[in-house]
This record gives sequence, C-alpha cells and structure tokens, in this order.
Amino acid sequence: MANHLYQNDLPDGLDLGPIVAIDCETMGLNPHRDRLCLIQMSGGDGECHLVQVSKDQSEAPNLVAMLENPDILKLFHFGRFDIAALHHRFGATTAPVYCTKIASKLVRTFTDRHGLKTLLQELVGVDISKHQQQSDWGAETLTPAQLDYAASDVLYLHKLREILDGMLAREGRSTHAQACFEFLPTRAKLDLAGWPDVDIFSH
Repeated sequence: MANHLYQNDLPDGLDLGPIVAIDCETMGLNPHRDRLCLIQMSGGDGECHLVQVSKDQSEAPNLVAMLENPDILKLFHFGRFDIAALHHRFGATTAPVYCTKIASKLVRTFTDRHGLKTLLQELVGVDISKHQQQSDWGAETLTPAQLDYAASDVLYLHKLREILDGMLAREGRSTHAQACFEFLPTRAKLDLAGWPDVDIFSH
C-alpha cells in the first residue's frame, strides 16, 4: 500500500479507473461551518490518492471532472455527508454513486451496526483503526498516522461493495438500493438547503 498526497487537486492525467472509492475529512459535521480538509480516493488497487484542500480553496478542476464523470462510479460509506461536503466546497454534483452504508441497511436488517469498521470486520475480515478519526484535519502538515487512517477508509470499499451486492441480489433488493443511490445526490443537496432532519415523505 502506498499513499500519494497532492495539494489542492488531482494531478493532470491521473486515471483511477471506472470505480473510485472516496471519503472526506472535515473540521466537523456541519458543512456550512466546518471546512473540507482532505479527500482520499482509491481505484481498488491498494493505492490511496489524497488531496489536501487549502482553507480558502473553491476550485479543483481535475477532481470535479472525476466526481461528475458519468462513466465513473463513485463509491462511498455514508456518501450523504461526503457528497454534501464536496458540493458545498466545489459546487460538484457527484454522480453516479454507491453507498455501502445504505446497502448494509437494506440487506443487514438483523443488526443496527452499519459503521465501516464493523462492516469491514464482519464481511471483509479487516480491522481498521479509528484512532485518528477526531484529529486535527485542518493542520498544515498531516502526520503519516493521519494519512494511513484516511487511506483505510477507502482501500477496502471495492471488496465491501462486491460482498454487499451479492447480499442485495440474494434478498431481491438490488433495485431498491440503486434507486436510493440515484437519489443520494439530491438528498445531500436537501441537507445543504436546510432539510437535514426533516422527513419530507412524512404526512
């Protein structure tokens, strides 16, 4: 495994393949208040590519082109937050997308444990550390431990998706999952527009 750290954007000509696992690190959980600091990506080959975002940055042309490329599937765990953070910072509508947390909730109805650490332990047999989760991602220089933690959130998503896809197909819920994935960018925009906690489908 190798980590490749870039400043402000992906380098020209970098091809991460047809399915890219993505995760974001921010200063907190409110996209309007807490800035986006780091975006980590993997093409499923054991390599992690990380973009450190500067404090006042609003453009990342190569990154946005990948996020909006209709031929590249963007793979998240709890994509609702990351998609919102990316849209708030860069104006990008990330699509098409897949969310392993949604897939897990649709097919693993025997449990309420759908966190990435649990899924990787139970389904992939990998134990990742969450020790750096609440560290200072806005620091000018990120530590090797921070970069390794960030990478662990994307390196195994391709394998996790394969397993969850098999479970969704087995239970006849693949169509429901796909419909949820297609709605996810809109759900993220609703969060940003002021409906994060409102069930718009309720009476």
